[in-house]
Amino acid sequence: MRKIIIAGNWKMFKTSFEAVELVNELKRTLSDVSEVDVVVCPPFTALAEVQDVLLETNIGVGAQNMYWEDSGAFTGEVSAPMIKAIGVQYVIIGHSERRQFFGETDATINKKIKAALKHQLTPIVCIGEVLAEREGGKTFDVIKTQLDGSLVNLTAAEIENIVLAYEPVWAIGTGKTASPAQAQEVHKFIREWLTKKFDAAIANKVRIQYGGSVKPENTAELMGQPDIDGALVGGASLKSDSFTAIVKNCLQVI
Repeated sequence: MRKIIIAGNWKMFKTSFEAVELVNELKRTLSDVSEVDVVVCPPFTALAEVQDVLLETNIGVGAQNMYWEDSGAFTGEVSAPMIKAIGVQYVIIGHSERRQFFGETDATINKKIKAALKHQLTPIVCIGEVLAEREGGKTFDVIKTQLDGSLVNLTAAEIENIVLAYEPVWAIGTGKTASPAQAQEVHKFIREWLTKKFDAAIANKVRIQYGGSVKPENTAELMGQPDIDGALVGGASLKSDSFTAIVKNCLQVI
């Protein structure tokens, strides 16, 4: 059985002081949870301090982005070796906001995935459709195109070390959530794509998160779907009580 993974994407919120305050609370409220992998992804400015607080705890740390080169004249960018040196274990790659606001493409996302894997970071790779694509009946075409482009030339061994995150863009920060049936339908499609591209054994190992207005109230029903293996949580990860509730509500379906 795949272990559920709940990751909090803090986006551009929390100063270093606020970040430390939050993870100290999470360290207390989630210290007894071993059945779920828990990850927090603070801004770059807070990564080192958050990692220090969470060292040798059951909570992992992830970055929200990275560049594909190890070093160089790339002002404003952060590389895999830089975040790896802090002790970070995960990195979000290809979030819809990166695609929408910063021009990321499947090709650049593919480069970032390869760079992350090269440095033993676990990429959380995001894919998903916008509202017009969903309403136009193009969801599966969009997902297939993103999978084909983002995961091109990756080996079976590399795929096993990736977490995928399906995030319907129309449900991010809008309060709308894909119904459990809608989310499961796309997750099933992704797993079938993995089976065709690799094999059933590989497909059954890859964890696929759901991201899009995840709240304590809808966590258990979403996690109860056969192909949903976790959540990439946005706004609800910024408060200890709501993020803790999301993690603990997963225990109902394990």
